[in-house]
Amino acid sequence: MFPTNSTWNQNATTFANSGQIGTYPYALYIDTNNSIYTINRQNGRILIWMNNSTDPNLILYAQLSSSAYSIFVTTNGQIYVGDYPSIKQIIQFSNSYSNQTTTIANVSSDIYGLFVDLNNTLYCSMYSGHQVVKKSLNDSSSTMTTVAGTGSAGSTSNLLNNPNGIFVDTNFDLYVADYENHRIQLFRLGQINGITVAGNTSANITISLYYPRNVILDGNKYLFIADGSNHRIIGSDENGFRCIVACSMSSGSASNQLNVPRSIAFDSFGNLFVVDWNNNRIQKFCLSTNFCNRE
Repeated sequence: MFPTNSTWNQNATTFANSGQIGTYPYALYIDTNNSIYTINRQNGRILIWMNNSTDPNLILYAQLSSSAYSIFVTTNGQIYVGDYPSIKQIIQFSNSYSNQTTTIANVSSDIYGLFVDLNNTLYCSMYSGHQVVKKSLNDSSSTMTTVAGTGSAGSTSNLLNNPNGIFVDTNFDLYVADYENHRIQLFRLGQINGITVAGNTSANITISLYYPRNVILDGNKYLFIADGSNHRIIGSDENGFRCIVACSMSSGSASNQLNVPRSIAFDSFGNLFVVDWNNNRIQKFCLSTNFCNRE
């Protein structure tokens, strides 16, 4: 997706603030049309920015709870939200404020990561359940099957400890931000033992992580990580891992700082959006070759 050694402007602009998204925001998703989705957990609403708008031009009154921590939007526009104690599907009618909320599965844990793969299978990251489970959206059954972790917290290759964000690539391999273990785990399709691809326990020299909150992949399968308690964003390319923004490793609220980054996403122009949890904002770091601050 990005050329080797791509850089992002170190000073971000605030895309959304607490007046719009509430306090302690979590969820973020950007679709292929560059529509940006987040959740205001204080009022249970989904906010959507479309067509390069500077304010949310669509608000879905989905009656979500304060435990709505994750969101995923499919290519056909179906919205899924991890809203403990359930996973909900929000169907929007004709780009209007009218919508229907349906429970598709019940869960026993907060869900800090959701993903729908190319086979229309929904994965969810069970924080206090210490596992990642999945179900086919083509199946009316609400039964979930485990794909990573056992339900017990631990640090061996088959265990997770408070998993956060997840990503499933085109090979159906699962990446997990293994929060309490300070690592990113890769579970290849059908494998119960994970491989540490970033973090202190990796077999190869990578980069140190401290409570990672989210992991995503670009089109070249390079990793980008919200390194939460190091207050920075990590990226990788053919040369390995490096910090790409907020690299002081100290928390703050200046334009070049973050305070516990939670979720990350790129738009199609390569601009990086970060949910800056403790600063109650979403920050936009422009790819250095763009002029996005002028939009």
